[in-house]
Amino acid sequence: MIDTTKMQWTREPENYCIQTNRIELTTMPYTDLWQRTYYHFRNDNAPVLQMETEEKYFSFIVKTHFSESHHRFDQCGIVMYLDSENWLKGSVEYENEQFQHLGSVVTNHGYSDWATTTISADIKSMWYRLSRREDDYCIECSQDGVHFSQMRVCHMWDGGGRIRFGIYACSPEASSFRAIFTDMKLTDCVWKAHDGQQPD
Repeated sequence: MIDTTKMQWTREPENYCIQTNRIELTTMPYTDLWQRTYYHFRNDNAPVLQMETEEKYFSFIVKTHFSESHHRFDQCGIVMYLDSENWLKGSVEYENEQFQHLGSVVTNHGYSDWATTTISADIKSMWYRLSRREDDYCIECSQDGVHFSQMRVCHMWDGGGRIRFGIYACSPEASSFRAIFTDMKLTDCVWKAHDGQQPD
């Protein structure tokens, strides 16, 4: 279990509640994280709640609940936010009454990318697991908290030393919803070393 008293806000939201292993926050309209790519705008005002570590190998697990998301791009999930131009996030983004986008964004040196897959709008909770191996990271998701599927493997150019990681929620358009986070824990790194071709 994670000691939530050691987590710190970057951009503290107006409405939130932190309990032993349950965090609720209400998003504010026009909050988001994105840098430049394709849209040519920069958004850097989403609240993130994180802890710090120098540990090079670990996995962070959290369950997200977003039954109240209802507007395009409403989202909540995991985050590793180093500064405005270096971060990653994984979440489900509401699109409409038929489908949502399960995806991840990795931002290195001020440029974001976005990798997604379409899931049903009926899904209202999702588990995430963020694993670190030095300056490389793996994001996984699960609907039951047991069987995880890989979403992304990535490198963070500024992610090799002390980092901050945790949770976030935002509403990029004229919306607001309650995001809930439970079942947070840290474990040994479950993302094992590659067992195929040897390093160069």
